[in-house]
Amino acid sequence: MGPGPINVHPRVLRAMSADMLGQFDPEMTEYMNETMSLYRQVFMTENRWTFLVDGTARAGIEAAMVSLVEPGSRVLIVRAGRFGLLLSEIAERLGADIRTLDLPWGEVATPDQIEEALKEHRPQVFAFIHGDTSTTMAQPLEGIGALCRKYDVLSYVDATATLGGVPVCVDQWEIDVVSGGLQKCMGGPPGSAPITISDRAAEFIMSRRHVEAGIRGADQADGGRSRIPSNYFDLAMIMDYWSEKRLNHHTEATTMLYGAREAARIVLEEGLEARFARHRSASGALIAGLRGMGLSIFGDDAHRMANVTGVWIPEGVNGEAIRSVMRDDFGIEIGTAFGPLAGRIWRIGTMGYNACKPNVLTTLGALEAALASEGFTCPRGIAVDAAREAWR
Repeated sequence: MGPGPINVHPRVLRAMSADMLGQFDPEMTEYMNETMSLYRQVFMTENRWTFLVDGTARAGIEAAMVSLVEPGSRVLIVRAGRFGLLLSEIAERLGADIRTLDLPWGEVATPDQIEEALKEHRPQVFAFIHGDTSTTMAQPLEGIGALCRKYDVLSYVDATATLGGVPVCVDQWEIDVVSGGLQKCMGGPPGSAPITISDRAAEFIMSRRHVEAGIRGADQADGGRSRIPSNYFDLAMIMDYWSEKRLNHHTEATTMLYGAREAARIVLEEGLEARFARHRSASGALIAGLRGMGLSIFGDDAHRMANVTGVWIPEGVNGEAIRSVMRDDFGIEIGTAFGPLAGRIWRIGTMGYNACKPNVLTTLGALEAALASEGFTCPRGIAVDAAREAWR
C-alpha cells in the first residue's frame, strides 16, 4: 500500500506465465498490434504511435527526453518534487539549455505561471510531471498542450503514477508525448513503459532518425537533424520496430508484453470512468479514516492525487518504527518520503488492484494499532468507521 509498485493483478501474473513467442511470429506481431490499440484507449488518444518501451517507467521517461531534446536545445521543466528534478537530471546529461519553473514541494503550477515561463524562456520542449508521488500532488493539465502549441513548443508529460487510475486525456489536453508505467494504477509489474506520441512529435523524432548499418536497406533514409544519442532509447528506431516495417531494433520483452496487454485489457473491461471512480472512492475513504484518527493530510485537497496520499507523521512518533510494525505484524507496506519531506510524511497508495475496500480498511486498522504501540492514541476503530462511512 505504498506509492508503487503495488500488488500485481492475478490475471496479469497468469498472462506473464505463457510461453515465449519469436519476435516475428505472426501471433507475436498481432499481440503487438492489439497492445497498441488497447493503450490508445487507456491514453484516451487516437495517436498512431502508441506502444511500449521495454524497461521500467524511467525507460519511457528517458526515451521521451533523449528523443525530443537535442544538445543545446532549450528545455523548460516544472520542478515541484523529486521527479521534476529527475527531468532536469536527464536533460542536463543530454547537454540541454535548461530553464526551470521551481515551486515548493507540494505546489502545482498555474496556467498563468506556465504561460509566463513559456513566453520568457521560449523553449523547444516543455516537460513536467502529471502526478508526482514524491509530493502526492497532481499537476492540472487542461489547456497546457494548447499553450505549448501557441508558442510552438513540444510538450512531454510523465504520467507514470496516474495512467489507468485517473484521467490522462492525451488528445483533449493536446499533449505531444506521454509516458507511463505498469506498476502503479495499471496493476502490473515494473518493466514496461507505455508511451504515446502525437503526429507533430513523431515528425520531429523521425527528423532525428538513424537506421543501424546492420539492418539498413536501400529504401531507409536518415533524418536531417542531430542523431538521437541513445541507441536503446531511440524512439525513431522503436517506432520503426512497432510499425508495419518491423525493422528490428531489439528483442521485444515478450513476457512484459503479455503483462502490459493483459493489464490494459483489465482496465478497459472495468471501464475507464468506473476505474477512475473506484480510485477516487478508495482515496477518499482512506483520507476520511486518517483524519478520523486525528492525523493531518499533506498538501492541498484541490490538487491531491486520487491514488497516493501523504500523511504527516505525528510529533514524537518514529515513522520508520511504524512502517516496521505495519510490515512485520500485518504484512502491509506503506511508503516513506524523499527530499524535504523525508521522515516527515508517509505515503499510502490506493492504486490498481489495491484500490478496494478490504485493503483500505485493513490498512487503516493496522496503522491505528501500530500508532497505539508507539504511544499515539485515538478512539479504537474510529478510522475504519470513518472510512466505511465515506464509502457509504
